[in-house]
Amino acid sequence: MHLLKNRGFTLASHEVTPRAVYERRRTLALLAGGAAWATAGTALAQPGPTRPNKLAALPAARSAVPGALTTDKPTPYEDVTGYNNFYEFGTDKSDPAANAHTLKVRPWTVAVEGAVKRPRTWDIDDLLKLVGQEERIYRLRCVEGWSMVVPWTGYSLAELIRRVEPTPSAKYVEFTTLADRRTMPQVGSRVLDWPYVEGLRIDEAMHPLTLLAFGLYGEVLPNQNGAPVRIVVPWKYGFKSAKSIVRIRFVENEPRTAWVKAAAQEYGFYSNVNPKVNHPRWSQATERRLGEDGLLRKKRPTLMFNGYEAQVGQLYAGMDLEKFF
Repeated sequence: MHLLKNRGFTLASHEVTPRAVYERRRTLALLAGGAAWATAGTALAQPGPTRPNKLAALPAARSAVPGALTTDKPTPYEDVTGYNNFYEFGTDKSDPAANAHTLKVRPWTVAVEGAVKRPRTWDIDDLLKLVGQEERIYRLRCVEGWSMVVPWTGYSLAELIRRVEPTPSAKYVEFTTLADRRTMPQVGSRVLDWPYVEGLRIDEAMHPLTLLAFGLYGEVLPNQNGAPVRIVVPWKYGFKSAKSIVRIRFVENEPRTAWVKAAAQEYGFYSNVNPKVNHPRWSQATERRLGEDGLLRKKRPTLMFNGYEAQVGQLYAGMDLEKFF
């Protein structure tokens, strides 16, 4: 049983939104409604990490969600976009950056279906404007032992979930990603059973830290990072954060995910970052931070729930986290 310490959440004084700015935002929202609020949030966005000026800008206000703005130094943009797992474009870490230019991100729709009262197929631009975009700086930990810190742009997945109104039978959320042999050269290979499918328990999906992401570093998502829309679940290993999503389905039973089908003994459904549960072929007790740790520098200790224990540990109270790994 894990005893959770309340680490709290604090911001430096320069990161706190001035009262006048806050009140102005609130007034604009009340006067002009949701569409104007999204515009106001963009206009009043706080400064974030420097844009690389590679892709279209995606401005955002800094998030006020507890735990959403780690103070860790962001990983260089070149590492974030050049070292990826996206097996639809190849299994080497450099393959997605080299091959994902073939991905076509317009037109794009996301179907939301299953055990919901209001199923709908959303155009990607409608999803972008659903609520105001937020900047969040999350740690991302890969099961292979490397990590990075990424300034994401998006909003809580819960905002979408509330609008489709899940029924009482909806216990899990299943994410299906694009599987297009014309634009994804490795779809059809024997690496995985395509399309790539991932899933969360509904309370995990509703947690405010679970992000529906449309961008990083203040710009739209690069293809290799899951354009045009992906999930980011910062307390789980990276493969749980499905990229290039085309369907979100609410179901009663635990989804059979791509990696559970491929190697259930190595990649459990929950896949919470837990330094005490090793992968069968390597330890998970330490990690290497990209762009920071040289080959001769000591690795970092892996943090329980990737450092988000104070925010998400209660979701797993009483669970055997070695059995449900």
